[in-house]
Amino acid sequence: MNFNLIPLKNQDVAIFKKDMQEAFQESALREFNDLDVEILPEKDIDKSLSTKGSVAYKAIVDGKIVGGAIVVIDELTQHNHLDFLYVKVGTQSKGVGQMIWDEIERLYPQTNIWETCTPYFEKRNVHFYINRLGFHAVEFFNPHHKDTSIPDDMIGGDYFFRFEKVMKR
Repeated sequence: MNFNLIPLKNQDVAIFKKDMQEAFQESALREFNDLDVEILPEKDIDKSLSTKGSVAYKAIVDGKIVGGAIVVIDELTQHNHLDFLYVKVGTQSKGVGQMIWDEIERLYPQTNIWETCTPYFEKRNVHFYINRLGFHAVEFFNPHHKDTSIPDDMIGGDYFFRFEKVMKR
């Protein structure tokens, strides 16, 4: 498998967003069969892409986009955030997510802490972040402990895990 993680180019943004939205939608449909709402609105991706320190990457295998990620890098604190990581529908369970993450870690060796979050119902994500990537669940958001940065209308928005990975050098 010929894998590369390269910065997202303007001409790839539309397909990147579409593939990411499909991956998130497909994942939610596994949990909620009769889902008729959009899980990841384009405005949420745009917000991430426009955040200060944001860098987007596309994952390429054998010349085709198979996933990607958006990270937010804080050069001062090196407390960095993984906003989104996705693997294209039909490409999951082939090691692509692991390759994306391994390359991100290689690209940012000065990182002290990585942080990310995922909805409670994303069992595959919880497994991936904890068991595959070495993150630790450090906070659970719920109606009694809300994350005010999560929109009220987001499906599962009241129930999220926050993960951290402290990097060892």
